[in-house]
Amino acid sequence: MIDLHSHSLFSDGVLLPSELIRRAEVKGYRYWAITDHADVSNLDLIVPRIVSAAREVNAHWNIKVIPGIELTHVPPETIAVLARRAKELGARLIVVHGETIAEPVPPGTNLAAIEAGVHILAHPGLITPEEAEFAARKKVLLEITSRKGHSLTNGHVARLAQSAGAVMVLNSDTHGPGDIVSLERRARIVEGAGLDKEALPLMDEAATGLFHQLLATL
Repeated sequence: MIDLHSHSLFSDGVLLPSELIRRAEVKGYRYWAITDHADVSNLDLIVPRIVSAAREVNAHWNIKVIPGIELTHVPPETIAVLARRAKELGARLIVVHGETIAEPVPPGTNLAAIEAGVHILAHPGLITPEEAEFAARKKVLLEITSRKGHSLTNGHVARLAQSAGAVMVLNSDTHGPGDIVSLERRARIVEGAGLDKEALPLMDEAATGLFHQLLATL
């Protein structure tokens, strides 16, 4: 199993990176990413610490970890600059906190994230058909999520992604131990989004391909 969206206590999660990763490994995950929330105020504080945690775990445990970041509630005009800065600091996976209907995300965030060519647009809410088509062209993965609140638009995202030919990824947006999703639960979330049983293997294949591409740059 693979998950490319989680949070440690370096943002609003509750676990140290090492405990978060260990709990994921025990649940059966082979690949994991830590993508703590960041804006201009804390980017340089968080990224190096996640990089250090990932490097240590990768040297000693079977589970493999990618250090990332989730740019969150930032002015859309700053997304491209912050994404470049995060990469300079060592983040390998760039996620943007999309326009979920559960939070007051600035309008234009989805479009700016896709224009910047980030890796994953998380919980993109009521993404438009034009944005979904743009994401397909830019190879930005659209997230189907198990996170309460954010998951309310999974069906909408799945429908538009399929129509546009955009690649989807299933993530947990884990903040605590209870958020790490089992294989059975993952299958139910995909089913609940209106997707068939073949969708989950395709999502995991896309996510794993991205993971190995980014792992090679560590």
